[in-house]
Amino acid sequence: PRQEALDESITLVGRNLTGVRADAANLDDLDRLFDTVKREKGKIDVLYASAGTGEAVPLGEITEQHFDATFGLNTRGTLFTVQKALPLFNDGGSIFMTGSVASVKGFPGYSVYAASKAALHAFARGWLNELKGRNIRVNVLHPGPIATPMQDQVLDEEGKRMFESLIPRGKMGRPEEIATAALFLASDDSSFVNGLELSVDGGFSAI
Repeated sequence: PRQEALDESITLVGRNLTGVRADAANLDDLDRLFDTVKREKGKIDVLYASAGTGEAVPLGEITEQHFDATFGLNTRGTLFTVQKALPLFNDGGSIFMTGSVASVKGFPGYSVYAASKAALHAFARGWLNELKGRNIRVNVLHPGPIATPMQDQVLDEEGKRMFESLIPRGKMGRPEEIATAALFLASDDSSFVNGLELSVDGGFSAI
Protein backbone atom coordinates (compact mmCIF):
# COMPACT_ATOMS: atom_id res chain seq x y z
CA PRO A 1 0.00 0.00 0.00
CA ARG A 2 2.82 2.45 0.76
CA GLN A 3 4.46 1.83 -2.61
CA GLU A 4 1.09 2.32 -4.29
CA ALA A 5 0.60 5.60 -2.44
CA LEU A 6 4.09 6.74 -3.45
CA ASP A 7 3.49 5.82 -7.09
CA GLU A 8 0.15 7.63 -7.03
CA SER A 9 1.77 10.77 -5.61
CA ILE A 10 4.44 10.75 -8.30
CA THR A 11 1.77 10.42 -10.99
CA LEU A 12 -0.24 13.25 -9.43
CA VAL A 13 2.68 15.70 -9.37
CA GLY A 14 3.73 14.56 -12.79
CA ARG A 15 7.24 15.87 -13.43
CA ASN A 16 10.66 16.62 -11.96
CA LEU A 17 10.04 14.15 -9.16
CA THR A 18 11.78 10.99 -7.99
CA GLY A 19 10.12 8.71 -5.46
CA VAL A 20 12.26 6.75 -2.99
CA ARG A 21 10.57 4.41 -0.55
CA ALA A 22 12.56 4.49 2.68
CA ASP A 23 12.25 4.06 6.44
CA ALA A 24 13.62 7.11 8.26
CA ALA A 25 14.46 4.88 11.23
CA ASN A 26 16.77 2.79 9.04
CA LEU A 27 20.14 4.45 8.43
CA ASP A 28 20.87 2.28 5.39
CA ASP A 29 17.62 3.50 3.84
CA LEU A 30 18.61 7.10 4.57
CA ASP A 31 21.98 6.55 2.90
CA ARG A 32 20.21 5.14 -0.15
CA LEU A 33 17.81 8.09 -0.18
CA PHE A 34 20.51 10.75 -0.11
CA ASP A 35 22.69 8.85 -2.57
CA THR A 36 19.74 9.13 -4.96
CA VAL A 37 19.33 12.83 -4.19
CA LYS A 38 23.03 13.45 -4.81
CA ARG A 39 23.01 11.50 -8.06
CA GLU A 40 19.81 12.98 -9.50
CA LYS A 41 19.61 16.49 -8.01
CA GLY A 42 23.03 17.27 -6.55
CA LYS A 43 21.99 19.74 -3.86
CA ILE A 44 19.21 20.37 -1.34
CA ASP A 45 17.51 23.70 -0.63
CA VAL A 46 14.65 22.52 1.59
CA LEU A 47 14.27 19.51 3.88
CA TYR A 48 10.95 18.67 5.52
CA ALA A 49 11.50 15.85 8.02
CA SER A 50 7.96 14.64 8.56
CA ALA A 51 8.06 10.87 9.13
CA GLY A 52 6.40 9.92 12.38
CA THR A 53 4.22 7.50 14.27
CA GLY A 54 2.23 7.42 17.47
CA GLU A 55 -0.38 5.44 19.33
CA ALA A 56 -2.13 5.74 22.68
CA VAL A 57 -0.54 3.58 25.38
CA PRO A 58 -1.30 4.29 29.07
CA LEU A 59 1.67 4.81 31.39
CA GLY A 60 1.24 1.45 33.09
CA GLU A 61 1.29 -0.39 29.75
CA ILE A 62 4.27 1.26 28.03
CA THR A 63 6.76 -1.34 26.79
CA GLU A 64 10.34 -1.08 25.62
CA GLN A 65 9.15 -1.96 22.13
CA HIS A 66 6.63 0.89 22.10
CA PHE A 67 9.18 3.38 23.44
CA ASP A 68 11.94 2.30 21.05
CA ALA A 69 9.66 2.28 17.99
CA THR A 70 8.25 5.74 18.75
CA PHE A 71 11.56 7.41 19.54
CA GLY A 72 13.29 5.41 16.81
CA LEU A 73 11.24 7.02 14.07
CA ASN A 74 10.08 10.34 15.51
CA THR A 75 13.31 11.42 17.20
CA ARG A 76 16.22 9.28 16.02
CA GLY A 77 14.88 9.16 12.48
CA THR A 78 14.52 12.94 12.32
CA LEU A 79 18.02 13.49 13.71
CA PHE A 80 19.73 11.26 11.17
CA THR A 81 17.58 12.47 8.28
CA VAL A 82 18.85 16.00 8.92
CA GLN A 83 22.43 14.89 9.59
CA LYS A 84 22.71 12.89 6.40
CA ALA A 85 21.15 15.69 4.33
CA LEU A 86 23.59 18.35 5.53
CA PRO A 87 26.51 17.55 3.18
CA LEU A 88 24.17 18.25 0.24
CA PHE A 89 22.58 21.37 1.72
CA ASN A 90 22.95 24.75 0.07
CA ASP A 91 23.70 27.67 2.38
CA GLY A 92 20.59 29.72 3.06
CA GLY A 93 18.32 26.68 2.98
CA SER A 94 15.39 25.69 5.16
CA ILE A 95 14.97 22.70 7.46
CA PHE A 96 11.69 22.08 9.23
CA MET A 97 10.24 19.15 11.11
CA THR A 98 6.79 17.89 12.03
CA GLY A 99 6.22 18.30 15.74
CA SER A 100 2.84 17.92 17.41
CA VAL A 101 0.48 19.88 19.61
CA ALA A 102 0.67 16.81 21.86
CA SER A 103 4.10 18.05 22.95
CA VAL A 104 2.58 21.21 24.44
CA LYS A 105 -0.73 19.79 25.71
CA GLY A 106 -1.10 16.71 27.87
CA PHE A 107 -3.16 13.86 26.45
CA PRO A 108 -3.69 10.62 28.41
CA GLY A 109 -1.88 7.72 26.76
CA TYR A 110 0.31 9.84 24.51
CA SER A 111 3.22 10.63 26.86
CA VAL A 112 5.82 8.71 24.84
CA TYR A 113 4.64 10.20 21.56
CA ALA A 114 4.57 13.70 23.07
CA ALA A 115 8.08 13.32 24.48
CA SER A 116 9.43 12.09 21.15
CA LYS A 117 8.02 15.20 19.47
CA ALA A 118 9.10 17.60 22.23
CA ALA A 119 12.70 16.57 21.51
CA LEU A 120 12.37 18.24 18.10
CA HIS A 121 12.03 21.63 19.80
CA ALA A 122 15.43 21.09 21.42
CA PHE A 123 16.88 19.93 18.10
CA ALA A 124 15.68 23.12 16.40
CA ARG A 125 17.14 25.43 19.03
CA GLY A 126 20.49 23.68 18.99
CA TRP A 127 20.77 23.23 15.24
CA LEU A 128 19.90 26.80 14.30
CA ASN A 129 22.87 27.90 16.40
CA GLU A 130 25.15 25.28 14.87
CA LEU A 131 24.06 26.20 11.35
CA LYS A 132 23.89 29.99 11.64
CA GLY A 133 27.22 30.33 9.83
CA ARG A 134 25.56 28.75 6.80
CA ASN A 135 22.35 30.77 7.19
CA ILE A 136 20.28 27.59 7.35
CA ARG A 137 17.09 28.15 9.31
CA VAL A 138 15.40 25.45 11.39
CA ASN A 139 11.74 25.44 12.40
CA VAL A 140 9.10 23.07 13.76
CA LEU A 141 5.58 22.76 12.35
CA HIS A 142 2.94 21.63 14.86
CA PRO A 143 -0.14 20.18 13.16
CA GLY A 144 -3.29 19.88 15.19
CA PRO A 145 -5.90 17.16 14.60
CA ILE A 146 -6.02 16.63 10.83
CA ALA A 147 -8.53 14.52 8.91
CA THR A 148 -6.31 11.89 7.28
CA PRO A 149 -6.51 8.12 6.72
CA MET A 150 -3.91 7.67 9.50
CA GLN A 151 -6.12 9.65 11.87
CA ASP A 152 -9.02 7.36 10.96
CA GLN A 153 -6.94 4.38 12.06
CA VAL A 154 -6.06 5.94 15.41
CA LEU A 155 -9.38 7.52 16.45
CA ASP A 156 -12.86 6.07 16.62
CA GLU A 157 -15.91 8.29 16.04
CA GLU A 158 -16.14 9.19 19.72
CA GLY A 159 -12.47 10.20 19.76
CA LYS A 160 -12.93 12.35 16.67
CA ARG A 161 -15.91 14.13 18.21
CA MET A 162 -13.92 14.75 21.38
CA PHE A 163 -11.03 16.37 19.48
CA GLU A 164 -13.39 18.39 17.29
CA SER A 165 -15.10 19.77 20.39
CA LEU A 166 -11.74 21.26 21.43
CA ILE A 167 -11.20 23.09 18.12
CA PRO A 168 -12.86 26.54 17.95
CA ARG A 169 -14.27 25.98 14.45
CA GLY A 170 -15.63 22.58 15.47
CA LYS A 171 -13.95 20.39 12.87
CA MET A 172 -10.53 18.96 12.12
CA GLY A 173 -8.06 20.54 9.76
CA ARG A 174 -7.45 19.43 6.20
CA PRO A 175 -4.09 18.20 4.85
CA GLU A 176 -4.09 21.15 2.43
CA GLU A 177 -4.03 23.55 5.39
CA ILE A 178 -0.86 21.94 6.69
CA ALA A 179 0.64 21.99 3.19
CA THR A 180 0.10 25.75 2.96
CA ALA A 181 2.05 26.30 6.19
CA ALA A 182 4.77 23.93 5.01
CA LEU A 183 5.12 25.84 1.75
CA PHE A 184 5.56 29.05 3.75
CA LEU A 185 8.41 27.54 5.79
CA ALA A 186 9.98 26.16 2.62
CA SER A 187 9.85 29.46 0.75
CA ASP A 188 11.81 32.69 0.90
CA ASP A 189 8.71 34.29 2.43
CA SER A 190 9.96 32.79 5.72
CA SER A 191 13.56 33.99 5.28
CA PHE A 192 13.49 35.80 8.66
CA VAL A 193 11.67 32.97 10.46
CA ASN A 194 14.07 30.82 12.48
CA GLY A 195 13.52 28.72 15.59
CA LEU A 196 9.75 29.02 15.29
CA GLU A 197 7.31 26.45 16.61
CA LEU A 198 4.39 27.09 14.25
CA SER A 199 1.08 25.65 15.45
CA VAL A 200 -1.40 24.98 12.66
CA ASP A 201 -4.25 23.68 14.74
CA GLY A 202 -7.22 26.04 14.46
CA GLY A 203 -6.60 27.31 17.99
CA PHE A 204 -6.64 23.81 19.50
CA SER A 205 -3.50 24.38 21.60
CA ALA A 206 -4.58 27.84 22.78
CA ILE A 207 -7.68 26.81 24.71
